[in-house]
Amino acid sequence: MNRKERFARIKHLYSRAAFGISYLTADKLSRQNYRKVIDSLIKAPEIPDEIRLQSEQENLRLQQQQQELNAKKEQTEAEKEQKKEYLRLRNEKNQQLNLAWLDKLMHSGYPLHEKMTLFWHGHFACRHETTFFAQQLNNVQRRHALGNFKTLLTEVSKTPAMLLYLNNQQNRKGRPNENFARELMELFTLGRGKYSEQDIKESARAFTGWMFNKDWVFEFNPKVHDSGTKTFFGKTGNFGGEDIIDMILARREAADFIAGKVYLFFVNDVPNDAHIKELGGHFFDSGYDIAAMLQKLFTSDWFYEPANAGNKIKSPVELIVGLSRTFHTRYNDPKMLIRLQQNLGQYLFNPPNVAGWPGGRSWIDSSSLMLRMKIPSLVLNDGEIDFSGKADPEEEAAIAVNKAADPKKAKRKSFVNADPDWAAFSRDLPKNISPVELAGFLLQPRLNEKNTALLEDNKGLRSTAIEVVSMPEYQLC
Repeated sequence: MNRKERFARIKHLYSRAAFGISYLTADKLSRQNYRKVIDSLIKAPEIPDEIRLQSEQENLRLQQQQQELNAKKEQTEAEKEQKKEYLRLRNEKNQQLNLAWLDKLMHSGYPLHEKMTLFWHGHFACRHETTFFAQQLNNVQRRHALGNFKTLLTEVSKTPAMLLYLNNQQNRKGRPNENFARELMELFTLGRGKYSEQDIKESARAFTGWMFNKDWVFEFNPKVHDSGTKTFFGKTGNFGGEDIIDMILARREAADFIAGKVYLFFVNDVPNDAHIKELGGHFFDSGYDIAAMLQKLFTSDWFYEPANAGNKIKSPVELIVGLSRTFHTRYNDPKMLIRLQQNLGQYLFNPPNVAGWPGGRSWIDSSSLMLRMKIPSLVLNDGEIDFSGKADPEEEAAIAVNKAADPKKAKRKSFVNADPDWAAFSRDLPKNISPVELAGFLLQPRLNEKNTALLEDNKGLRSTAIEVVSMPEYQLC
């Protein structure tokens, strides 16, 4: 492999495993041993850079305050105002949590670590209104993002966010709740058709007693656990929750299922069964080592085939983060990033349901396509955005009220108010780079004659860059 080929591979690798790469960094890495480049990318920080927006003590205080307010059947006007203020502060804190993670995605020196956290965020989709619980789940996913899948799965299953979201807190002996047991197999480990309804019923019994205590900390409660004999996957015994997880992961289908989702996320929206089986086999044989699976993926020649390059639609978060990292963009009004996510259909910490975001072509629809196409030039030119597309469900009621009271308020217009660092962007490029060379680097799909012709009359780095990232091809990675 010559240096030009290594450069192209690195560019593709970082477009998928990260959120892009600068020209000069790609050029520097193309001079190194390619295996070492991959090892460096996969390396996780020794101490995960976790989000610590809200403390456990503050959460306990707020939970107690909420419980006291909710316990009163009749509230005074002052207490009603207090509850409204609590809800307002909670929503504000949730927005801060969203922006804290987005900032980490934009600036982390370990981009694959954050991208895998994003992958697990969609895989273990969970939506919870309590800031601390959402933060805690996110940090669990980050802590084990490149570690062992069994550990990740077990720790995720024990978080208050997941216990509440999938109702396992109510799962008790004699009154089993099957919600978590069903999604554990259908969405988290095996996929449909790999288990029976009886397996769901029996495994739900095994997870009775998995709950959190009065301090909102996971604690197995033997008093409500069903200790009777259970039959799961044809085996009979007094199984508990971790026994069920062990038996699920002992099946090769579980490794193939996770490998399939990794393939769709990193490689191609059209699955290749042979490549997925290859990846799944390596994952299974490694004892579910996530980093080992990714190393196998990124060292496979088929990952770099032309059919797997420049063909994936960027998710809204990938689009926003990649653009911001490339142009070193600072947002003077960070809440603009909240509104962009809401209108593009991917609002962090707010997946549409337990199945997560569908991805692929679902990112593009009539209400988001034009906005997606405009965003790069609007961010780089501080343009005005008309927010009349998608809204998060939490905002829909407020928007409806505003629209009824004043139709003009239905269209929420705002300036982006962003500052790209053009000097830093220029330093990331070789001197005297031509418009066509710049376009070839910024775009993942290969340039065609039409694009080349459009760039011939461009003058200046800035105008060229803005025109290139405004092309439809920039929506692909």
